[in-house]
Amino acid sequence: MNSIATVPLEQRIAARLEAGSVDFVLHDGDAEWQTLAAGTPMADAGVLCAFVDRPQPTVLLTRRPSHMRKHSGQVAFPGGRQDPEDEDIIATALREAREEVGLHSHHVSIIGTVPFYRTVTNYRVTPVLAVIPPDLELVPQPSEVARIFEVRCDHLFDPAMQRQQFVEWQGGTRHYWEVHADGERIWGATAGMLRNIGALLGLDADPCALNCDAGAMP
Repeated sequence: MNSIATVPLEQRIAARLEAGSVDFVLHDGDAEWQTLAAGTPMADAGVLCAFVDRPQPTVLLTRRPSHMRKHSGQVAFPGGRQDPEDEDIIATALREAREEVGLHSHHVSIIGTVPFYRTVTNYRVTPVLAVIPPDLELVPQPSEVARIFEVRCDHLFDPAMQRQQFVEWQGGTRHYWEVHADGERIWGATAGMLRNIGALLGLDADPCALNCDAGAMP
């Protein structure tokens, strides 16, 4: 048995991703997307779910400016729509992270991707899991990012912190997930993707599993 503190964070996450979860049905997006987006082509997007390598790991998140035409004030992963020049969806996530928060790819250890999440705005969003060092000097792009912050994994992925909500919208009821942390409301697609990631990594059953004081690892 190895102490979890001696196993690099990216290896711990990769092992959990490979093992996966056999009991959890992933949310592939808003339940109403099929009706709302029927017959409409979907665009691909990539987002970077960057785990910050701390004794109690965190996830890097951003808040959009209030003046944005779409998704104003919402919390999101760094990321965006795939460009034709992008080699693949990982390249998309890395490019967007560099543009939005100044995160350069040489600081990023890619682990892999998880199943995509569909939005009612007709995007097929693929989260890219990665690990980055702590305390990088990140710089928000003012037109796209109002705040860069981190939230501990043992809070984000704890089912007790996740709440399912609903809202009446376009003549129907939309259900979504939300998590409150560090004065921010994380909801909608971002919260849905976090819930999927937590389930795939088994963090829904043990939100503290990535912490260095969590015990031993085979």
